[in-house]
Amino acid sequence: MTATAAQIAQLRRMVAEPTTATYSDAAIQALIESYPLLDERGEKPYTFSSATPPAQVANTNWIATYDLHAAAADIWEEKAAGVASLYNFAADGGNYSRSNVYEQYMKNVRYHRARRATKTMTAHKWPKETDNGARDFPWIANLPEPD
Repeated sequence: MTATAAQIAQLRRMVAEPTTATYSDAAIQALIESYPLLDERGEKPYTFSSATPPAQVANTNWIATYDLHAAAADIWEEKAAGVASLYNFAADGGNYSRSNVYEQYMKNVRYHRARRATKTMTAHKWPKETDNGARDFPWIANLPEPD
């Protein structure tokens, strides 16, 4: 599924890019779609096939849900990179603090990164331990090994 026009418009407002001069709708749509989330029913956007090696298969039950704050943080970070070379200077009795632009953009990056959706990961121990029948309890580190 693809990002909607409403999501694209909302992201444009979040990053202060009202026109397509810098970021086209296609570029913003691709960025939004790089951050899929579980939908309200807990469905994942894709599953894995049973083939070897497994391949991603789109989940047709998934309702398109994306993390707009994560996408906004990426855009603010790109914008900050564009102004990172600005420096402060004084001329004709005036002080010009152009580096403040970079600092403000990075504040926006931190703001949106703090509001992005939480992610979880499941760790699987490999190789799996097998019980050889020598004990009635699982293996615990620092115990003496049986003879």
